[in-house]
Amino acid sequence: MRAVVARSRAAGLELADVAYPHAAENDVVVRVHAAGFTPGELDWPATWTDRAGRDRTPSVPGHEVAGVVAELGFGTTGLEVGERVFGITDWCRNGTLAEYVAVEARNLATLSPEVDYATAAATPISGLTAWQGLFTHGRLHAGQTVLVHGAAGGVGSLAVQLAREVGAGVIGTGRAAHRRAVLDLGADSFVDLERDQLEDVGQVDVVLDVFGGDLLDRSAELVRPGGALVSIAAPPAVQPKDGRAVFFVVEPDRAGLVELELRLRDGRLRPLLGETYALDEAPAAFEPGRRGQGKPIIRVADEHQSGGDGR
Repeated sequence: MRAVVARSRAAGLELADVAYPHAAENDVVVRVHAAGFTPGELDWPATWTDRAGRDRTPSVPGHEVAGVVAELGFGTTGLEVGERVFGITDWCRNGTLAEYVAVEARNLATLSPEVDYATAAATPISGLTAWQGLFTHGRLHAGQTVLVHGAAGGVGSLAVQLAREVGAGVIGTGRAAHRRAVLDLGADSFVDLERDQLEDVGQVDVVLDVFGGDLLDRSAELVRPGGALVSIAAPPAVQPKDGRAVFFVVEPDRAGLVELELRLRDGRLRPLLGETYALDEAPAAFEPGRRGQGKPIIRVADEHQSGGDGR
């Protein structure tokens, strides 16, 4: 089968023929229709080494998938061959920029026909990160206020929508060019980080941070007693007074995927899609100059293509 592979940090990415993935116990092999990726994942240690620190190149990047179940591993239950699914792949296994990918069944959820593959592939990492940051770690609920940094980004845009849905007040931050998009997503107000004073926001119950650095440190002062400073960028160096500071890495969660899929299906949740690339264009999609607004998507198979045996 064809896949995008990373052989070394110096060599970059290339399209190559690789072996069809093995379906281990409790695995599913998915025929990939659309894949999402994070442009910075070539800097992640797990792209290059396994959990024991051993070299695992050539590796296949990409960790978000939407497609059709092609094969079930031994002991796999809850999913069927031919079923539409979406979800997250393991950080230390070959990823989704390929015609087929092996995924633990528990990391996938059923995808209804009403949700297209590109939209589904744009959702798992950003959606689960937003969900876990707001509700699992931030404990956000109706009547509270959340400050979402990077509110026009993949995580931030979904966080704005999820927070708004539960009845929380939402303040988004970003560059001036993002103001209209953030307000259209449902934020109550917007802070231009280049021109406005962050401290003028006042106190909030939850801060969801995606940037780290000085902005994360300054945000600690905005958290009211009992609130939470939640970051996916770095462990907070400054603790909120009488509040909690949390750094976390998103975890696969089928129940969370089910919740996100329900909202995609009925229109309550809308990921911001970026450029779409064919599989053979994927290496170029990682180039810094290609990184625009929205989640970039690799379209591997046609929406109506069932796919054959790629072995």
